[in-house]
Amino acid sequence: MGQMMKPRKTEITEKLRQEINKVVNRYIDEGIAELVPGVLFIDEVHMLDIECFSYLNRALESSLSPIVILATNRGICTVRGTDMTSPHGIPVDLLDRLVIVRTQIYGPIEMIQILAIRAQVEEIEIDEDSLAFLGEVGQQTSLRHAIQLLSPASVVAKANGREKICKADLEEVCGLYLDAKSSARLLQDQQGSYIT
Repeated sequence: MGQMMKPRKTEITEKLRQEINKVVNRYIDEGIAELVPGVLFIDEVHMLDIECFSYLNRALESSLSPIVILATNRGICTVRGTDMTSPHGIPVDLLDRLVIVRTQIYGPIEMIQILAIRAQVEEIEIDEDSLAFLGEVGQQTSLRHAIQLLSPASVVAKANGREKICKADLEEVCGLYLDAKSSARLLQDQQGSYIT
């Protein structure tokens, strides 16, 4: 009796997909419908395994496939699920089908602009000198780390009776929090002090 009350879950079969694709293609050919491809953004694409890449490779061949944007910060690394190494951790056969956009590290002015926008979005007041200092911190560490310092600096400023973050607040939180590279370096230097 309990099984009858449960909603049935069925998998979409390949045959059903093909039938739907035929109907959609017929509508497009007759002018009844227009295909507007969507966008699929996959961040940290190097984390996908070989089976995911195989599926993507096949799916990209369809006329109904979306525009696919892949993002990664890896160089040469192992493709998950295999022993082969490849640029960006993406199999070479799929990599050959991609257009690779070259990116550059943010300069100090761009970093300050991004930090100012983020402060505005989070409704955090910060003066120009503090933004410049935070931009320098971002250049030395990373933009992500600099952005993450905004919230604790705001808490410190409010604890000191101010609404606006000043350079002293940022210096205080820089002393409290480490970026990933500094933390890794510290662990490496002090590895004898930790339990292995």
